[in-house]
Amino acid sequence: MLKELIIAFESFYKAHHFIVQHKLWRWILIPGIIYMLLFITGMYFFISSANDAVNYLTNLIGIDRWLQEQKSGILSFLFMMGGIMVQVLLVFFYFSFFKFFFLIVGSPVFAYLSEKTESIIEGRDFPFSFKQLMKDIIRGIKLALRNLLWQTVYTVSILLLSFIPLIGWISPLISLFVECYYYGFSMVDYSCERRKLSPAESIRFISEHKGLAIGNGLLFYLMHAIPFLGWVLAPSYAVIAATLSFREMEKK
Repeated sequence: MLKELIIAFESFYKAHHFIVQHKLWRWILIPGIIYMLLFITGMYFFISSANDAVNYLTNLIGIDRWLQEQKSGILSFLFMMGGIMVQVLLVFFYFSFFKFFFLIVGSPVFAYLSEKTESIIEGRDFPFSFKQLMKDIIRGIKLALRNLLWQTVYTVSILLLSFIPLIGWISPLISLFVECYYYGFSMVDYSCERRKLSPAESIRFISEHKGLAIGNGLLFYLMHAIPFLGWVLAPSYAVIAATLSFREMEKK
């Protein structure tokens, strides 16, 4: 898996040069700006509501009152860290729903961009077919909903884990890798679909090459550390990088 992670990381660097060389900025900026605006709006409303949800939950259970009665600095510290972990997990949980929503809405652009990347590399055009485009969109929606279901199951399980002192502190890290895998899964699937792999075959292939998906998703999330610019570039860079990494795996 380490070799696949390295391929996925290198593909983001290659994707940047590929975009510059072939002047693909219009396919990067338009969906990227829409993504950024949706991301900012959604995070603003979610973070404020997440704080209220955690405060309501602690008051309902009576944790604050119980801690005051115990007068233990260690217990207060442990539950404070637990509250932070829960908030981080809630942010990831929101990001999951937002991510799948954008993947469904943006699937026509992402499918085209992945196809465009491969057509440039091979020096030939893939014939446009509206019927095939609709099949790609329906396939993308079905897989996104399937992944959303499984990721929700994992996220809820990790959320329960976060309530366990000390052990729960690693829950955001586990949640991050789950997030990365399922986002990268969607990006790699565009290449699988073009090779006529069925959804079941695509799921099996990506499961056997988890490093490609995790590496792609991880770089996608790391780009969010660069405000505004990273948010605009991250989605389309991830699509092109996934296409390049898939081809690299084929060579090997």
